[in-house]
Amino acid sequence: MRLLTGIQPSGDLHIGNYFGSIKQMLEAQRTSDTFAFVANYHAMTSGNGGEKLAKLTMQTATDFLALGIDPEKSTFWIQSDVKDVLELYWTLSSFTPMGLLERAHSYKDKTAKGIAANHSLFSYPVLMAADILLYSPQIVPVGKDQIQHVEIARDIAIKFNNAYGDILQIPEFRIQEDVATVPGTDGQKMSKSYGNTVNIFGEEKKTTQNYQKNCN
Repeated sequence: MRLLTGIQPSGDLHIGNYFGSIKQMLEAQRTSDTFAFVANYHAMTSGNGGEKLAKLTMQTATDFLALGIDPEKSTFWIQSDVKDVLELYWTLSSFTPMGLLERAHSYKDKTAKGIAANHSLFSYPVLMAADILLYSPQIVPVGKDQIQHVEIARDIAIKFNNAYGDILQIPEFRIQEDVATVPGTDGQKMSKSYGNTVNIFGEEKKTTQNYQKNCN
């Protein structure tokens, strides 16, 4: 069975990242065909680019390795190293109804928080679908907030297969119910964009200060 997960290089890894997907990949690589990648194209929707994005990409890759992702047991790569994903992204766009993207929670949540609306942010789920469908995984471990992205990938794959035959693997999501949503220091879902994270490799003093700040 093949499992796939990816993570954006948008800053320090936090425990929400770990329990949402990384922990499952570490457990799965012992017995399954595991695929893990650093989603640096996705990080561009946050305004990262150039030297900053290159630095964050390398940091995230080394953090993955430090946490136990083993290239001898897993397939591990940087998203932008496989240009085919952009070609598939464009192809899948032709099978993606506008209404499907308009219902995407992530787009509505980010624009509601003041992030400027643009095409890359709007079509983010199509690129994620390409990330998934290009590698034909049966299982995609995700946090609760990412379930919809796997469902969108499924919908797009079904429309494509209806047109051309059973070419694309229809993936299933997997969540760990007890850690489906990891709360941040302020009680909301842990997210770098909310500034409420507990970083895996963070300094104890800084983490404690951030926690106390959010509690006041």
